[in-house]
Amino acid sequence: METVERLNYENKIILAPMVRIGTLPMRLLALEYGADIVYTEELIDWKLIRSVRRENDVLGTVDFIDKTDGTVVFRTSRREKKHVVLQIGTCDVSRALKVGQMVENDIAGIDVNMGCPKRFSILGGMGAALLEKPDKAKEILETLVNGLKIPVTCKIRVLSSLEKTLELCDILASTGISAITVHGRTRDERPQHPNRNDILKKIAQHLSIPVIANGGSREIEKRSDIFKFKQETGCSSVMIARAAEWNCSIFRKDGLLPMDEIITTYLKLAVDYDNAPTNTKYCIQNILRDLQESPLGKKFLDTQTLEQICEVWNMDDYCRQKSKEYREKGLMGRFQVVPESFAMETINANGSCKRKFDDDVTLMQCAFIRNNYTNDVDLPKTKLLKWVKENRKKMPIYDTQHADKLFRSIVSVDGRKYGSSFWEKNKKFAEQGAALVCISSLGLVDLETLTKNGNILA
Repeated sequence: METVERLNYENKIILAPMVRIGTLPMRLLALEYGADIVYTEELIDWKLIRSVRRENDVLGTVDFIDKTDGTVVFRTSRREKKHVVLQIGTCDVSRALKVGQMVENDIAGIDVNMGCPKRFSILGGMGAALLEKPDKAKEILETLVNGLKIPVTCKIRVLSSLEKTLELCDILASTGISAITVHGRTRDERPQHPNRNDILKKIAQHLSIPVIANGGSREIEKRSDIFKFKQETGCSSVMIARAAEWNCSIFRKDGLLPMDEIITTYLKLAVDYDNAPTNTKYCIQNILRDLQESPLGKKFLDTQTLEQICEVWNMDDYCRQKSKEYREKGLMGRFQVVPESFAMETINANGSCKRKFDDDVTLMQCAFIRNNYTNDVDLPKTKLLKWVKENRKKMPIYDTQHADKLFRSIVSVDGRKYGSSFWEKNKKFAEQGAALVCISSLGLVDLETLTKNGNILA
């Protein structure tokens, strides 16, 4: 039986779980700069449960893909396997255990979010709502500790009094968890409020398990400040959120790096791991901060595709090269997913389907990628509409199939039918995909352009 190396939470510097920030490229960047442990963004239990695990040979990753719309819920790689902790949002024992069992072979540890004060989490009984339900919190943690072979931790906020906070910590620590992270503010306080470092110190002195200090980003501007925060709180380790979000080189022993160097290093990872353009842009926005109003920042804000983002930092050639390489290797991303009710379709090598579509439909394995169209007049449906008007043809008629949360459309034009064999995440995209096949067949856009833009995936 394989021996599992347990994650150690003593004397560590940790990247905190941050919504939309803690995706794979940023986690790998933090590790590259010197972080010891990296947490994912909070992932809701039911989203992981409805996903399917796939080994992505092209990217060298393990992907958990939402079966209903094809989006990547969680992507990880061997480079972080011994360092990554997946944080879940949950309020249900059985769902929490099911998620843990799904992912435990691909991660180093699992954490239960018991501190998020956002309305969505509270209304769902997750996050900080669990602070008021210690019995439920205890049951979830005990079930995970007893049912998984990887370390289990939780992240909380301090309560209104030291006595109540210590009482809660005792309950949670009794479950056998490997460590506890404590944010030194209450659920109603925000970053402008001071972090209760004195309370963290008393918790660390009280508990026998490692306590990870969180909430000190306002006091942390350089790496040495991390150790000052650790000393002030007396905690075993320190978890960094906003300070790392703004400048991930905060983890470097050799000091902070210039912003442009951080962005280009991050962008390379985003390209290498086919990160979503929207997420890539969000992470860079948080690095730029006030500089979004600079000429460079404004140029960046006008971008939509990953290639356009890379172009701002003179990395567009690298992006195109990797995109071409991945397409040639067959990377399809979310377009691999079909609704379960259509899973028995037989797909030909050229992407055409033997079932569900009539024989007279012209099909292409062609994806509609919204970010390729900065101007609405260039949209496939708009171009097709212009063509039928100029040639005095009848208006296009769209017939759209809907299964689970996916859509696929056929457009009828001048007595012919056209469609893409891919399923899209909404009806509008499905119709645009069908129109794209149509205008390609009519010669209004050439295959070389579609391939270059990533619309043709095989």
